[in-house]
Amino acid sequence: MVNGGESPGAVAARLTGRPVSAERAGPGGLAEVTLAGGTAVVVKRGDGPGAVRAEAAGLRWLAAARAVPVPEVLGHDERWLVTRLVRTGRPDAGVATRFGRALAALHAAGAPAFGAAPPGGPRDAWIGLAPMRNEPGTDWPHWYAEHRVLPYLREAADRGILRPGEAAVIERVCERLPELAGPPEPPARLHGDLWNGNVLWGADGQVRLIDPAAHGGHRETDLAMLHLFGCPYLDRILAGYQEAAPLTYGWARRIGLHQLFPLLVHAVLFGRNYAEQALATSRNFADM
Repeated sequence: MVNGGESPGAVAARLTGRPVSAERAGPGGLAEVTLAGGTAVVVKRGDGPGAVRAEAAGLRWLAAARAVPVPEVLGHDERWLVTRLVRTGRPDAGVATRFGRALAALHAAGAPAFGAAPPGGPRDAWIGLAPMRNEPGTDWPHWYAEHRVLPYLREAADRGILRPGEAAVIERVCERLPELAGPPEPPARLHGDLWNGNVLWGADGQVRLIDPAAHGGHRETDLAMLHLFGCPYLDRILAGYQEAAPLTYGWARRIGLHQLFPLLVHAVLFGRNYAEQALATSRNFADM
Protein backbone atom coordinates (compact mmCIF):
# COMPACT_ATOMS: atom_id res chain seq x y z
CA MET A 1 0.00 0.00 0.00
CA VAL A 2 1.08 3.63 -0.60
CA ASN A 3 0.15 6.00 2.25
CA GLY A 4 -2.80 3.75 3.14
CA GLY A 5 -4.18 3.83 -0.42
CA GLU A 6 -3.88 1.61 -3.44
CA SER A 7 -0.75 -0.34 -4.19
CA PRO A 8 1.01 0.45 -7.48
CA GLY A 9 -0.12 -2.92 -8.79
CA ALA A 10 -3.75 -2.14 -8.02
CA VAL A 11 -3.35 1.27 -9.68
CA ALA A 12 -1.89 -0.31 -12.82
CA ALA A 13 -4.67 -2.89 -12.99
CA ARG A 14 -7.36 -0.23 -12.58
CA LEU A 15 -5.93 2.25 -15.08
CA THR A 16 -4.97 -0.27 -17.78
CA GLY A 17 -7.80 -2.77 -17.29
CA ARG A 18 -5.28 -5.63 -17.23
CA PRO A 19 -4.34 -8.05 -14.43
CA VAL A 20 -0.98 -7.69 -12.73
CA SER A 21 1.53 -10.51 -12.32
CA ALA A 22 4.31 -8.74 -10.37
CA GLU A 23 5.36 -5.43 -8.86
CA ARG A 24 8.44 -4.00 -7.20
CA ALA A 25 9.45 -0.65 -5.77
CA GLY A 26 11.79 1.50 -7.81
CA PRO A 27 13.82 4.68 -7.20
CA GLY A 28 12.26 8.05 -6.49
CA GLY A 29 8.83 6.76 -5.51
CA LEU A 30 8.34 4.93 -8.81
CA ALA A 31 7.18 1.34 -9.06
CA GLU A 32 7.75 -1.23 -11.81
CA VAL A 33 4.73 -3.42 -12.47
CA THR A 34 4.39 -6.36 -14.82
CA LEU A 35 1.00 -6.78 -16.46
CA ALA A 36 -0.41 -10.14 -17.48
CA GLY A 37 1.21 -11.08 -20.77
CA GLY A 38 4.56 -9.63 -19.73
CA THR A 39 4.19 -5.91 -20.47
CA ALA A 40 6.31 -3.94 -17.98
CA VAL A 41 5.05 -0.52 -16.88
CA VAL A 42 6.08 2.29 -14.56
CA VAL A 43 3.59 3.58 -12.01
CA LYS A 44 4.22 7.12 -10.81
CA ARG A 45 2.34 9.25 -8.30
CA GLY A 46 1.91 12.96 -9.05
CA ASP A 47 3.56 15.50 -6.79
CA GLY A 48 1.02 18.32 -6.99
CA PRO A 49 -2.42 19.38 -8.26
CA GLY A 50 -2.67 18.83 -12.01
CA ALA A 51 0.85 17.36 -12.22
CA VAL A 52 -0.24 14.00 -13.64
CA ARG A 53 -2.57 15.58 -16.18
CA ALA A 54 0.20 17.96 -17.27
CA GLU A 55 2.74 15.14 -17.65
CA ALA A 56 0.37 12.87 -19.56
CA ALA A 57 -0.65 15.68 -21.91
CA GLY A 58 2.99 16.63 -22.39
CA LEU A 59 4.04 13.09 -23.26
CA ARG A 60 1.22 12.75 -25.77
CA TRP A 61 2.02 16.13 -27.35
CA LEU A 62 5.66 15.20 -27.72
CA ALA A 63 4.72 11.80 -29.14
CA ALA A 64 2.41 13.44 -31.70
CA ALA A 65 5.45 15.09 -33.31
CA ARG A 66 6.76 11.62 -34.29
CA ALA A 67 10.30 12.81 -33.69
CA VAL A 68 11.82 11.76 -30.34
CA PRO A 69 10.08 8.72 -28.81
CA VAL A 70 8.57 8.96 -25.34
CA PRO A 71 7.14 6.24 -23.09
CA GLU A 72 3.57 5.38 -24.07
CA VAL A 73 0.90 6.61 -21.66
CA LEU A 74 -1.22 3.56 -20.77
CA GLY A 75 -3.48 5.24 -18.25
CA HIS A 76 -3.78 8.03 -15.70
CA ASP A 77 -6.09 9.77 -13.29
CA GLU A 78 -5.58 12.88 -11.19
CA ARG A 79 -3.05 11.16 -8.89
CA TRP A 80 -1.39 8.35 -10.86
CA LEU A 81 0.34 7.90 -14.21
CA VAL A 82 1.08 4.54 -15.87
CA THR A 83 3.58 4.44 -18.74
CA ARG A 84 5.35 1.69 -20.63
CA LEU A 85 8.73 0.84 -19.09
CA VAL A 86 11.85 1.77 -21.10
CA ARG A 87 14.67 -0.74 -20.88
CA THR A 88 17.85 1.31 -20.78
CA GLY A 89 21.23 0.72 -22.38
CA ARG A 90 24.48 2.65 -22.69
CA PRO A 91 24.98 6.07 -24.32
CA ASP A 92 26.36 5.80 -27.83
CA ALA A 93 27.82 8.38 -30.23
CA GLY A 94 25.74 7.28 -33.21
CA VAL A 95 22.55 7.24 -31.16
CA ALA A 96 23.42 10.73 -29.88
CA THR A 97 23.71 12.09 -33.44
CA ARG A 98 20.33 10.61 -34.36
CA PHE A 99 18.85 12.04 -31.17
CA GLY A 100 20.11 15.50 -32.15
CA ARG A 101 18.35 15.26 -35.51
CA ALA A 102 15.18 14.00 -33.86
CA LEU A 103 15.25 16.79 -31.25
CA ALA A 104 15.44 19.33 -34.07
CA ALA A 105 12.37 17.70 -35.64
CA LEU A 106 10.53 17.81 -32.31
CA HIS A 107 11.19 21.53 -31.97
CA ALA A 108 10.15 22.13 -35.59
CA ALA A 109 6.75 20.55 -34.87
CA GLY A 110 6.01 23.88 -33.24
CA ALA A 111 3.47 25.27 -30.80
CA PRO A 112 0.59 27.76 -31.11
CA ALA A 113 2.39 30.33 -28.94
CA PHE A 114 5.21 30.79 -26.47
CA GLY A 115 3.87 29.38 -23.24
CA ALA A 116 1.19 27.29 -24.95
CA ALA A 117 0.23 24.26 -22.87
CA PRO A 118 -0.04 20.84 -24.52
CA PRO A 119 -3.58 20.05 -25.72
CA GLY A 120 -5.61 18.83 -22.77
CA GLY A 121 -2.95 19.94 -20.30
CA PRO A 122 -3.56 22.44 -17.50
CA ARG A 123 -2.36 26.03 -17.65
CA ASP A 124 -1.03 25.66 -14.12
CA ALA A 125 1.60 22.95 -14.64
CA TRP A 126 4.92 21.99 -13.08
CA ILE A 127 8.64 21.82 -13.76
CA GLY A 128 9.92 19.16 -11.41
CA LEU A 129 8.51 20.09 -8.00
CA ALA A 130 8.02 23.77 -8.86
CA PRO A 131 4.78 25.28 -10.21
CA MET A 132 5.04 26.54 -13.80
CA ARG A 133 2.26 28.61 -15.33
CA ASN A 134 1.67 28.25 -19.06
CA GLU A 135 0.59 31.74 -20.14
CA PRO A 136 0.61 32.25 -23.94
CA GLY A 137 2.58 35.08 -25.50
CA THR A 138 3.75 36.16 -28.94
CA ASP A 139 7.06 37.93 -28.17
CA TRP A 140 9.68 35.60 -26.72
CA PRO A 141 11.91 38.08 -24.82
CA HIS A 142 8.98 39.68 -22.98
CA TRP A 143 7.20 36.36 -22.41
CA TYR A 144 10.36 34.69 -21.12
CA ALA A 145 11.07 37.50 -18.68
CA GLU A 146 7.51 37.80 -17.40
CA HIS A 147 6.48 34.15 -17.19
CA ARG A 148 9.70 32.19 -16.75
CA VAL A 149 12.43 34.28 -15.10
CA LEU A 150 10.71 36.90 -12.96
CA PRO A 151 8.23 34.65 -11.05
CA TYR A 152 11.09 32.54 -9.67
CA LEU A 153 13.30 35.58 -9.14
CA ARG A 154 10.61 37.16 -6.97
CA GLU A 155 10.08 33.97 -4.99
CA ALA A 156 13.82 33.55 -4.41
CA ALA A 157 14.02 37.16 -3.20
CA ASP A 158 10.94 36.78 -0.97
CA ARG A 159 12.46 33.69 0.66
CA GLY A 160 15.79 35.41 1.24
CA ILE A 161 17.63 33.06 -1.13
CA LEU A 162 18.68 36.17 -3.06
CA ARG A 163 20.07 38.96 -0.90
CA PRO A 164 18.92 42.60 -1.05
CA GLY A 165 20.12 44.22 -4.25
CA GLU A 166 21.01 40.97 -6.03
CA ALA A 167 17.67 40.62 -7.79
CA ALA A 168 18.37 43.90 -9.63
CA VAL A 169 21.26 42.25 -11.50
CA ILE A 170 18.92 39.66 -13.01
CA GLU A 171 16.17 42.22 -13.58
CA ARG A 172 18.57 44.28 -15.71
CA VAL A 173 19.22 41.26 -17.92
CA CYS A 174 15.45 40.81 -18.31
CA GLU A 175 15.12 44.45 -19.40
CA ARG A 176 17.81 43.88 -22.03
CA LEU A 177 16.43 40.60 -23.35
CA PRO A 178 15.01 42.16 -26.55
CA GLU A 179 18.55 43.14 -27.61
CA LEU A 180 20.27 40.01 -26.23
CA ALA A 181 17.86 37.33 -27.47
CA GLY A 182 19.07 37.06 -31.05
CA PRO A 183 16.93 36.80 -34.18
CA PRO A 184 13.21 36.05 -33.65
CA GLU A 185 12.30 32.37 -33.68
CA PRO A 186 8.86 30.74 -34.01
CA PRO A 187 7.50 28.91 -30.96
CA ALA A 188 9.08 25.45 -30.70
CA ARG A 189 7.61 22.32 -29.16
CA LEU A 190 9.78 21.99 -26.05
CA HIS A 191 10.34 19.13 -23.66
CA GLY A 192 10.85 21.94 -21.16
CA ASP A 193 12.96 20.14 -18.53
CA LEU A 194 15.63 18.58 -20.71
CA TRP A 195 18.36 17.70 -18.26
CA ASN A 196 20.38 14.50 -18.53
CA GLY A 197 18.17 12.59 -16.07
CA ASN A 198 15.21 12.95 -18.42
CA VAL A 199 17.13 11.53 -21.39
CA LEU A 200 16.87 7.72 -21.44
CA TRP A 201 19.29 5.80 -23.66
CA GLY A 202 17.16 2.83 -24.63
CA ALA A 203 18.47 -0.71 -24.97
CA ASP A 204 16.95 -0.69 -28.47
CA GLY A 205 19.31 2.09 -29.65
CA GLN A 206 16.85 4.97 -29.36
CA VAL A 207 16.76 7.89 -26.96
CA ARG A 208 13.47 8.49 -25.17
CA LEU A 209 12.44 11.54 -23.18
CA ILE A 210 10.62 11.37 -19.85
CA ASP A 211 9.19 13.76 -17.24
CA PRO A 212 8.45 16.70 -19.55
CA ALA A 213 7.43 20.22 -18.57
CA ALA A 214 6.23 20.59 -22.16
CA HIS A 215 5.19 23.95 -23.56
CA GLY A 216 5.77 26.28 -26.47
CA GLY A 217 9.11 28.05 -26.13
CA HIS A 218 12.43 28.92 -27.72
CA ARG A 219 14.33 25.91 -29.06
CA GLU A 220 17.59 27.15 -27.54
CA THR A 221 16.07 26.64 -24.07
CA ASP A 222 16.05 22.84 -24.37
CA LEU A 223 19.64 22.90 -25.64
CA ALA A 224 20.70 25.17 -22.78
CA MET A 225 19.29 22.66 -20.29
CA LEU A 226 21.38 19.89 -21.85
CA HIS A 227 24.45 22.11 -21.39
CA LEU A 228 23.59 23.10 -17.82
CA PHE A 229 23.79 19.64 -16.25
CA GLY A 230 25.78 17.86 -18.94
CA CYS A 231 24.80 14.98 -21.20
CA PRO A 232 26.80 12.11 -22.70
CA TYR A 233 27.98 12.84 -26.24
CA LEU A 234 26.57 16.36 -26.13
CA ASP A 235 28.87 17.38 -28.98
CA ARG A 236 27.36 14.65 -31.16
CA ILE A 237 23.82 15.64 -30.17
CA LEU A 238 24.55 19.23 -31.21
CA ALA A 239 26.18 18.08 -34.46
CA GLY A 240 23.06 16.11 -35.37
CA TYR A 241 20.85 19.05 -34.42
CA GLN A 242 22.87 21.53 -36.48
CA GLU A 243 22.80 19.17 -39.44
CA ALA A 244 18.99 19.03 -39.35
CA ALA A 245 18.19 22.61 -38.28
CA PRO A 246 21.15 25.00 -37.99
CA LEU A 247 21.04 27.33 -35.02
CA THR A 248 21.22 31.07 -35.59
CA TYR A 249 24.43 33.07 -35.23
CA GLY A 250 25.51 33.66 -31.63
CA TRP A 251 23.44 30.84 -30.12
CA ALA A 252 26.32 29.60 -27.97
CA ARG A 253 26.70 33.04 -26.34
CA ARG A 254 22.99 32.97 -25.47
CA ILE A 255 23.08 29.68 -23.58
CA GLY A 256 23.31 31.51 -20.26
CA LEU A 257 20.17 33.54 -20.98
CA HIS A 258 18.17 30.36 -21.38
CA GLN A 259 19.73 28.85 -18.25
CA LEU A 260 18.41 31.63 -16.02
CA PHE A 261 15.01 29.96 -15.89
CA PRO A 262 16.14 26.51 -14.68
CA LEU A 263 18.78 28.03 -12.38
CA LEU A 264 16.17 30.15 -10.61
CA VAL A 265 13.77 27.20 -10.42
CA HIS A 266 16.56 25.22 -8.75
CA ALA A 267 17.33 28.16 -6.46
CA VAL A 268 13.72 28.13 -5.24
CA LEU A 269 13.77 24.35 -4.77
CA PHE A 270 17.32 23.75 -3.56
CA GLY A 271 18.78 26.99 -2.32
CA ARG A 272 21.59 29.49 -2.49
CA ASN A 273 24.12 27.67 -4.67
CA TYR A 274 21.85 27.92 -7.72
CA ALA A 275 21.05 31.55 -6.97
CA GLU A 276 24.78 32.30 -7.08
CA GLN A 277 25.02 30.55 -10.45
CA ALA A 278 22.13 32.64 -11.77
CA LEU A 279 23.85 35.81 -10.54
CA ALA A 280 27.17 34.86 -12.11
CA THR A 281 25.42 34.11 -15.40
CA SER A 282 23.54 37.41 -15.29
CA ARG A 283 26.71 39.41 -14.65
CA ASN A 284 28.15 37.96 -17.84
CA PHE A 285 25.37 39.72 -19.77
CA ALA A 286 25.11 42.89 -17.73
CA ASP A 287 27.63 44.88 -19.79
CA MET A 288 27.32 43.18 -23.18
